[in-house]
Amino acid sequence: MIEKNKEYIVDITDNGFEGEGIAKIENFAIFIPGAIKGEKCKILILKVLASYAFAKIIEIIEPSESRVEPDCGTYKRCGGCNLRHIDYEKTLEMKKNNVQNLVNKNLIEKIKVNNVLGMGNPYNYRNKAQFPIGLEKDGITPIMGVYASRTHEIIAMRNCMIHHQISEQIAHFIFGYIKQNDIQVYNEKTGKGVFRHILIKVGMRSHEVMCVFIINEKGFKQESELTKLLVKEFPEIKTVVKNINMNNTNVIMGNENKILYGDGYIYDQLGDYTFKISPMSFYQINPVQTEALYNIGIEMAEVTKQDTVYDLYCGIGTIGIFASKYAKKVYGIEIVEQAIEDAKQNAVINDIKNIEFFAGDVEKVFDKIMKEKNDFPDIIFVDPPRKGLDETTIKNILDVAPKKMVYISCNPATMVRDLKLLTEKYEVKEIQPVDMFPFTNHVESVVLMSRQKG
Repeated sequence: MIEKNKEYIVDITDNGFEGEGIAKIENFAIFIPGAIKGEKCKILILKVLASYAFAKIIEIIEPSESRVEPDCGTYKRCGGCNLRHIDYEKTLEMKKNNVQNLVNKNLIEKIKVNNVLGMGNPYNYRNKAQFPIGLEKDGITPIMGVYASRTHEIIAMRNCMIHHQISEQIAHFIFGYIKQNDIQVYNEKTGKGVFRHILIKVGMRSHEVMCVFIINEKGFKQESELTKLLVKEFPEIKTVVKNINMNNTNVIMGNENKILYGDGYIYDQLGDYTFKISPMSFYQINPVQTEALYNIGIEMAEVTKQDTVYDLYCGIGTIGIFASKYAKKVYGIEIVEQAIEDAKQNAVINDIKNIEFFAGDVEKVFDKIMKEKNDFPDIIFVDPPRKGLDETTIKNILDVAPKKMVYISCNPATMVRDLKLLTEKYEVKEIQPVDMFPFTNHVESVVLMSRQKG
């Protein structure tokens, strides 16, 4: 019987979906973060459940050839990435295997998953950074950084390898000002204090920067001075916004934004198009890979001027706008009203006339728009949230049965669940994973489905 607080020597036989090592003792699965398939490790059992246990590494007796020295000082505690101890090419192989294993377990047709499309330079790719601000364990000293993995404890951070470098420089400048001027920082336990988070968005191509102060009050007296100093120090900053969040919640942003400088948004380029980004709007975190992802999706779909395209979960309209130049007509649907406002403006900015956007729940609005417009899809793009497609949307897609469908997924588990249901009328033709978040266990996939003949 496996015992808590006992040490064992084990062979790591596999890696799980979160990159953790998996070992077996008497057919009992042990999950070990930081271990790599092929290694022999001495481990300490931390927690024992009915059919599996969790452990930590005490010593790596035989390291894997894929093991590398992490290039980040806070890596072991930070929840931002979890594969920095593994050679980058090996992480791509692991991600492919994860998708392939899910396909093999769930789909009748055992399609071969393509190799993961990696990044030439998998560093400093994040165009959005959120820095929580709070108190050290002493309850007195202010601290800014990132949340430790699976906790709300803030750990200080320097030289993050995945954020754009300017994000961290700006955050440290603001935090320095907060400390110098004794501005109260947020205390999660009491709900008191002013500064909760700093949010930075960067246009990777435009180099425009947005800075958002997320505060627990309507305002603070130094906000105008801090804004002036910030813009003087960082001329790339095009706008500064305060976001008011006075709720006792884990949700980072509140619903109220007030512009302190600039016009409240920045622009960036993706492919041939310009996109307007507001504080609340969703914009893909890694624009280099997003461009690749969308181009793959458009190429797979082979959109023509005879095709009506529906872009479900369209966000600020990115993939619909990419498809518009090839299509007869594009309709985009998204539940977030601010995103649809941005999408409409993005269509105007890019002078696109053959696209319309609608705010609403895809589950309810998709069917309504098809009937109202009397315009049914030849091709559908779906890019759902992590929970995947709902039953109503799957039913609507199967009822309308367009000739092709491109499924863009950020969660392979819900993706294969949905693909299985869609194979009632569709064949899975190709699965192309894309490494959207290097050195994390996340993998995005683009799937082409074609309506079955007859």
